[in-house]
Amino acid sequence: MIYTKEQLLDLEIFYKNQLLNDTVPFWFPRSYDREFGGFLLMRDADGSLLDDDKAVWIQGRATWLLATLYNTVEKKQEWLDGARLGYEFLNKYCFDTDGQMFFHVMRDGTALRKRRYFFSETFYVIAAAAYSKASGDQEAANRARTIFGNCIDYANGTKKLSAKFTGNRPAKGIGVPMIMMNTAQQLRDTIGDPRCDESIYNWIKEIETNFVKDDIQCVMEQVAPDGSIIDHIDGRTLNPGHAIEGAWFILHEAMYKNNDQHLIELGCKMLDYMWERGWDEEHGGILYFRDVYNKPVQEYWQDMKFWWPHNEVIIATLLAYLITGDEKYAAMHKKVHAYSYQHFHDSKNGEWFGYLHRDGTVAQTAKGNLYKGPFHLPRQEWYCMQLLQNYFKK
Repeated sequence: MIYTKEQLLDLEIFYKNQLLNDTVPFWFPRSYDREFGGFLLMRDADGSLLDDDKAVWIQGRATWLLATLYNTVEKKQEWLDGARLGYEFLNKYCFDTDGQMFFHVMRDGTALRKRRYFFSETFYVIAAAAYSKASGDQEAANRARTIFGNCIDYANGTKKLSAKFTGNRPAKGIGVPMIMMNTAQQLRDTIGDPRCDESIYNWIKEIETNFVKDDIQCVMEQVAPDGSIIDHIDGRTLNPGHAIEGAWFILHEAMYKNNDQHLIELGCKMLDYMWERGWDEEHGGILYFRDVYNKPVQEYWQDMKFWWPHNEVIIATLLAYLITGDEKYAAMHKKVHAYSYQHFHDSKNGEWFGYLHRDGTVAQTAKGNLYKGPFHLPRQEWYCMQLLQNYFKK
């Protein structure tokens, strides 16, 4: 079940059309907050505002998206002005006095909550770097590189964050090397930083050494410090879509390194393992959580279908197919693409619903909240469009 050239051309047109005529128009210009800066992104199915609070993650991600569209798709002044709204709001309101960023603020920037990890900072890095490239603002580039350095220090423990656990059952998660790898890839692609290449290599090595388990054909979400499986409920819980996101980050790096064969094999292996763990053969779609030993999972939403894992699997399967030519990845891509646009897409109002029951029915209609906003879906459509365009150029 391969893709013909004509089908791939149609796919490129589809992703471009969805991105520019469906997904982006759902969010912008209605979400620009011209009074306080930043974006109003907590929205219902029809675009009506559910809440005017602001999630710092999503402020950074939306800033990245607008600047990236300006850098790579079209030099639209609206997108550059929008990215400036986000960048300036992040600088003005989203850093605490200790240098760490907040997670959740009011519309006017009044702080509400911090989290005990540094993902707000990683999204700030990619936002500031993309904005610097778009605007020519060198201070934004300097800030992006400085905060990237802070993220490196948080990741390796040089800078300490408040402890969430007692330390009596130490663990480490795949999320840190994954998000740091992609942050470095984005930084390298926009404004550059001499730390990126070596850091990316080290984070990939960390994932390969400690989280990929060939003996049981699995990618763990968390492990003990020595890489062993923690045989308790949290330690056994897998997130197939998240691991597949990590797989496409590695495949992207393989492509950057002139189709590095080892990285291709690693990324494809991770995709294969977690497709088997995550694809719902009965109803279609990617299950949210699984247990490594197929025991019951603690979280009650374990068999729901969330929007973002499907975005990541769409990217990973298309990337794997275009790199390897293996028709099994074309078949996987066709399955996840068809399921996703049939069940998540809102043909009436645009964009995607975020949360489905296992049978594919909509669980609730919100399209924007503290976690969902203009990132995973537009990134998927933008990346796949760019990927196919570059494929045809070569």
